Amino acid sequence: MAVIEINREAETRPSKSRGVDSKLEVLVIPVADVDRAKAFYARLGWRLDADFASGDDWRVIQFTPPGSACSVIFGKNVTAAVPGSARGLYLVVSDLEAARQDLLDRGVEISAPFHGAGDVHAGPDEPYLFGSVRVGGADPKRGSYASFAAFSDPDGNGWLFQEITTRLPGRIAPDSTTFASTTDLAAALRRAALAHGEHETRSGGHDENWADWYADHIVREQAGQPLPT
Repeated sequence: MAVIEINREAETRPSKSRGVDSKLEVLVIPVADVDRAKAFYARLGWRLDADFASGDDWRVIQFTPPGSACSVIFGKNVTAAVPGSARGLYLVVSDLEAARQDLLDRGVEISAPFHGAGDVHAGPDEPYLFGSVRVGGADPKRGSYASFAAFSDPDGNGWLFQEITTRLPGRIAPDSTTFASTTDLAAALRRAALAHGEHETRSGGHDENWADWYADHIVREQAGQPLPT
């Protein structure tokens, strides 16, 4: 499995001035058939936010994936990119199998789970974060960031699910624990419950302060900090 390096120096020197927030909220994807694309993204279960048009010369459609703060737009005369040329669009999920099954239930084709080939990154497969080698099956150790599945829209714009359960240090502010959906919160609670059961086994008894332990586990996990034992 590839080792993900972290810039420790940058991590320990946060900016003293927050400055102006710059929130990534929209990605533009190029499509050839606007109505066909609209039907596809609606079938994914994404929220339709807008469908605006001005005669036959301009149309813009916006969809937002469940729990996402970023939306996608497509339409007519909104981008000069070649239809289907958007690749490597990542959707972060907390449960890869559940996310895959949801698309399969909706009649959407999606690849089997795959993971990287360790230190081998060059190969015949379509490139993604871990290179151009895709090994079948989810990551054997089920490491966070390491398991994927891929699907495409009718034009060939390429999407990937990436399973992330524990963030790397510094990726989320420790004083700002939030969840984009009840699904993600429920998954975090299940992981905390499993870890707490192991904690009680080690301590040899019932932990009356389990709620505090759960909260500490969830906050630390999301912030990428060492987990409680």
